Amino acid sequence: MINTPRNSGRLPRRLPAMLKRFAREEDGLVTLFAILMILLMILMGGVGVDLMRHERERARVQAVADRAVLAAADLDQTLTPADVARDYFDKAGMADYVSSVKVEEGLNYRRVTVDASRELNTMFMSKFGQDKLNVPAKATAEEKVNKVEISMVLDISGSMRENGKMDNLHDASDVFIDTVLKPENADLISISVVPYTAQVNVGQDIMDELNVNQLHSFSHCVDFDDSEFDLTAISQTRPYEHMQHFEAGYSWNNRHRDNTGSYDNISNPGCPKQSYEEVAAYSQNATALKNRIANFRPRANTAIHLGMKWGVALLDPAFQPINQEISGDAAFQARPAAYSDIDTLKTVILMTDGVNVTTRRINPQVYANRDHYRHWSDYPFYWWLNRNVRSSEQHRWYSTKYTSGQADNLLDDICDAAKAKGIVIWSIGFEVTDHGASVMKNCASSDSHFFRVEGVEIVDAFEAIARQINQLRLTQ
Repeated sequence: MINTPRNSGRLPRRLPAMLKRFAREEDGLVTLFAILMILLMILMGGVGVDLMRHERERARVQAVADRAVLAAADLDQTLTPADVARDYFDKAGMADYVSSVKVEEGLNYRRVTVDASRELNTMFMSKFGQDKLNVPAKATAEEKVNKVEISMVLDISGSMRENGKMDNLHDASDVFIDTVLKPENADLISISVVPYTAQVNVGQDIMDELNVNQLHSFSHCVDFDDSEFDLTAISQTRPYEHMQHFEAGYSWNNRHRDNTGSYDNISNPGCPKQSYEEVAAYSQNATALKNRIANFRPRANTAIHLGMKWGVALLDPAFQPINQEISGDAAFQARPAAYSDIDTLKTVILMTDGVNVTTRRINPQVYANRDHYRHWSDYPFYWWLNRNVRSSEQHRWYSTKYTSGQADNLLDDICDAAKAKGIVIWSIGFEVTDHGASVMKNCASSDSHFFRVEGVEIVDAFEAIARQINQLRLTQ
């Protein structure tokens, strides 16, 4: 007898009902949806991974490209720019990435452009038919030497004879000139030197281009009305006064013996008269400039505003016709450039060791003819008065041109006018009082453009200014 399971006959009968019930059941559908979503998330996450890998590689290639073009565009670079750029990629193991190196260069600039790319194999995006991603990088760098016009306005007043200050100024000027005038900057950077004491001797050549009634031939200084210090320009048509030539306060026995062994006509004139004390305009001859400054000797009183007036005038475009008549350097015939010329940097380095003092002039009635001019060129003014005029009457022989406070205000005026035109002003207070420091700081383009120094620190100040001028003229 064959035994069969008791429920074996029921299974066929129950199967249709079980299938119908299974069809109606919703349990487990969420699990299937979750599995599907997880698969999709994995795929999308994989795409994200591929994109992250792409961005990381792009940043890496771009960083190498940026470094390569900066090095290749350096004007001091002696190697071929294209070779420099490719060498950067080679050292980074990316030599095959470079597709092109484009170099453009001229007299005062170099521009380098690098195109680089590579193909990145994908890990997940290949499932969607994207087997590779392009990794591009492009970089451009330019170094440009801007044209620079510099006015060095240097104090040669009497107080510069103290503490070896004049010798320190000589050294500082040499460092400055050697730092900015380099062979690679030929025909791009001009320096004008403006020595000042109680006045500025512009020289016969410049004087001849101005509307000045020249009274004598002893020296060539110009007197200005106060309103002129609101202006950066010197006019060829407005009338100016030829400054009187006289020495104020030293005795005949204190005449200065110059470096040739001969005596000056007078010991210490308000308007310096030696040829090396005249303005030197628009030069790039480092040797000639240094030799001129090396001859500077301490002179008379201090009139910072007059030195600054001429330093600024030599940067104003109105001076260009004058320069075309006097310039000995053909490369600078078109200077000063227009203020709108964005490729030209105009800057003044203003240096003093003191403060403005009261400035006087001889009254016109005793400075009215050639005999008077000759007389006061031969005899120190106060020395002669003390010997020939009662002290109670001496004040009738002279008048005040500028008080010290008035001179400070006029210095503020010309500094403000220069800054309004975009001229960069560096100022150096050399062993000055707090008042002197304040006046010079106010003139500077900013607090960081002012240096207060002692002793040999003046060399560091001039060197720092030269370095910063070089940085200003380089654009990358």
